[in-house]
Amino acid sequence: MSQEVLKIEGLSVAVDGKVILDKVDLTINEGEVHVLMGPNGAGKSTLGYSLMGNPKYEILEGKVTFKGEDLLEKSVDKRAKAGLFLSFQSPQEIPGVTLADFIRSGMEAKGERVSLYKFKKNVKSDLELLNMDASYLDRDLNVGFSGGEKKKAEILQLLCLKPALAILDETDSGLDVDAVRTVSAGVEAYKKSHNGALLIITHSTKILEALSVDRTHVLVGGHIAAEGGPELVDEINENGFEKYLNN
Repeated sequence: MSQEVLKIEGLSVAVDGKVILDKVDLTINEGEVHVLMGPNGAGKSTLGYSLMGNPKYEILEGKVTFKGEDLLEKSVDKRAKAGLFLSFQSPQEIPGVTLADFIRSGMEAKGERVSLYKFKKNVKSDLELLNMDASYLDRDLNVGFSGGEKKKAEILQLLCLKPALAILDETDSGLDVDAVRTVSAGVEAYKKSHNGALLIITHSTKILEALSVDRTHVLVGGHIAAEGGPELVDEINENGFEKYLNN
């Protein structure tokens, strides 16, 4: 039986005094792929940022456990060290910090010590999987990167850091078909090699075409309006969210 990784119970969140999430429940087990879908403004990204501890998001009520421990009591860095990973909609540029050094610092924060030479050698197959050449490692993080390159760099971080749960927020946004396939291959490699759990936040379905989905959650107006298996993704792909907007 798979171990429980994340359990959210009655989570309500506000931003600037406005309630964005209302009593959300969600459980993810080891190795599972969950999809959180909903129209723009439904509160999908709010859930991801709240789980990572962004101070902008005020927890009003609820309980969140991560690998059996109270997640909401942990600082942002301790949440990351515990194995929680968030891929951002718009990855930030960090001048003066190379992609290699950024990833290595994350690995060192988790207690892994690896030389730059050994790191570059070990990451070679991951770069090939993502259609990235070794020169990317020496470039400043996301500086001058295209949208697709930024997403690939995040998936490279995912493959190297091997978190227990990866939250991917609109990872397929703005990507062409080839880039979506490449990113999907990286996500699938993470899942298979590490038995990692995934929460994919999206209002699209492009990235899901290459992944095996275990559970689908539809978020509308800050609450879970429907849940189901992969067939729910197909239904939304065909009919949209209209039927849930009126609930």
